[in-house]
Amino acid sequence: MDRLISPPRDQLQILRTPLTAGEKEVFELFDQLLPPAWEIYIQPHLNGLRPDFILLNPNVGIAVFEVKDWNLDAVRYWHERDAQGRLQLWSTNNQGRDYKVRDNPIEKIRLYKDQILDLFCPRLGIQVAEAFSASAVITGGVIMTRATTKRARELLDPFLTQSAVGGNAAPYHPIAGNDALKARAIDKIFPDYKRPQSIHMDPSFADDLRSWLCEPDHASAQREPLPLNDKQRRLATTRPERGYRRIKGPAGSGKSLVLSARAAQLAMEGKDVLVVTYNITLLHYLRDLAVRYPQSGHGFTNRITWLHFHRWCKQVCVDAGAGEEYKSLRRNRQRSEDPDDGSFPASALARLVGQVIDSASDKVRRFDAILVDEGQDFNLDWWNVLRKVLRPGGEMLLVADRSQDIYGRARAWTDVAMNNAGFRGIWAELPVSYRLPEKFVPLLRRYVQEHLPEIGENLPEAIPFDPPSNRQLELPTEPVKFRWIQVQAPEHAVEACAWAFRDTQAFADPWHVSVSDITLLTTTINQGLECVEALHSKNIRVVHTFDEDWRKAQRLKHAFFMGDARAKACTIHSFKGWESRALIVLVASAKSVDERALVYVAMTRLKRHSEGSVLTVVCSAPELEAFGKTWPNFQYYQPHAKNEFGKP
Repeated sequence: MDRLISPPRDQLQILRTPLTAGEKEVFELFDQLLPPAWEIYIQPHLNGLRPDFILLNPNVGIAVFEVKDWNLDAVRYWHERDAQGRLQLWSTNNQGRDYKVRDNPIEKIRLYKDQILDLFCPRLGIQVAEAFSASAVITGGVIMTRATTKRARELLDPFLTQSAVGGNAAPYHPIAGNDALKARAIDKIFPDYKRPQSIHMDPSFADDLRSWLCEPDHASAQREPLPLNDKQRRLATTRPERGYRRIKGPAGSGKSLVLSARAAQLAMEGKDVLVVTYNITLLHYLRDLAVRYPQSGHGFTNRITWLHFHRWCKQVCVDAGAGEEYKSLRRNRQRSEDPDDGSFPASALARLVGQVIDSASDKVRRFDAILVDEGQDFNLDWWNVLRKVLRPGGEMLLVADRSQDIYGRARAWTDVAMNNAGFRGIWAELPVSYRLPEKFVPLLRRYVQEHLPEIGENLPEAIPFDPPSNRQLELPTEPVKFRWIQVQAPEHAVEACAWAFRDTQAFADPWHVSVSDITLLTTTINQGLECVEALHSKNIRVVHTFDEDWRKAQRLKHAFFMGDARAKACTIHSFKGWESRALIVLVASAKSVDERALVYVAMTRLKRHSEGSVLTVVCSAPELEAFGKTWPNFQYYQPHAKNEFGKP
């Protein structure tokens, strides 16, 4: 029988966080000596936690291991008690300063075991709590690859004693060193490895844990090169005759792939590149795409500058000594629901930055190429200001989708106006959506026809089947599930959304969806905060962008990226340009055209996936109820029982 290994064995050499020499040695020992029924999960994304290894046997139990390559001869470690008498681990850094060690492996494995019982496998937690200690079901071990077992135990045993772990439970908290590794003494490293079964373990408990352990889509995708078709590759590798190119296409047609690939290509040619977006969070996504461009890797980053437009404006002003003028304009900004820092008076901002560039040109950085994503979010004056920092003979690229115009700015981009923006000729066009699941495209088109007829251009088209070589990602029969949950009482919307989040993995069955891949989108910051609080109350960790203080919200956006091990949540505004295989969209209102446009933008973020994609719309807007009833899975939300999320 083949062993389940995640990520697969042939992918371990190209992990984004490479295995250390010690971790490789431990993996080889587990893979060679454990019975085949033991599954091996390497650096799993576990609700924000990242243990080194988790071993799972559906009939026996669970083991979690921390691997430390600490050299106890090179660095001093010791114990010390704090004012409350609690034992702490201390060390000395390279500068000779003493510090408290924050990644104490004993504390970490204790946290992992608690989380497994309380959150990841709650049914197992209930069973073992009623029977006896959980130790016989979950092994928590530490392997020190550069110290002997004797020295490792001398250092760490006191923390096990402090935790009241000992006696019969001691074999389930093994501490092993490099002597055990060299002797291939698997019985010393993992004493329970030969047990044939446990009366406390059940395959259903293993299913509970697997739903958290499966590798996130983002992590596996980052190891694959960018999937460019012939037309996308041509746009990414060629320079337009006059230096200016504009590309349009529907959601998922590969516009961002082309832009990121072009940025990487230019950087590889030694050019200085500026990539600009309106959306703060989008930069992380574009940068992840660029890393996947063939032969680019991470070395190109010193030639590409990634900035959202207002940050670039601030940087120009500060560099030119006009920081106070920028601050003065910022103090007069308008507050809006738009989560990005983009509510400056548009013309005043462009005028200020243009004047700064003209008056202090020697202090302003210039670029060989300037690439703008989600161009429909930009004011035309902003584009022309960016042109001022393009070096002679440089290149500019604009990609846009009018159907995603949630700020109403694309209406000013007429053909006449664009003639004065450096463009000539027709748009390059990418008409086919390769991201969206094929079965979902007709539903999206019908939504636009019924609720947004004014944007009836750049709508996604079904992917052609002939010839097969043209199919992006080559997913001819990708599975997808989508459902509509109508909430009749708006005060239950957040509760319904939290329930849908917790139910996503069950809804996705039989496909495995990592919690890290689940993304919650809301139209407002306040509802987003309420949803995050509801999930936190159930111990589900979420990386999000919500804060009523826009300064704090900006910092949260800069820290928001799909590689985070936690679940994701943000406004629809901040997720525009991104994608996810597991989406939950909370719709509070759909009275205005702008609100209905946001719903369309949110639904187009769904990403097709060979192992299934899922979309849940939780809607308290009566205007869309009739549309929701046309979905294959429609249900009304039933209010919650006390202390529990409700259930449709």
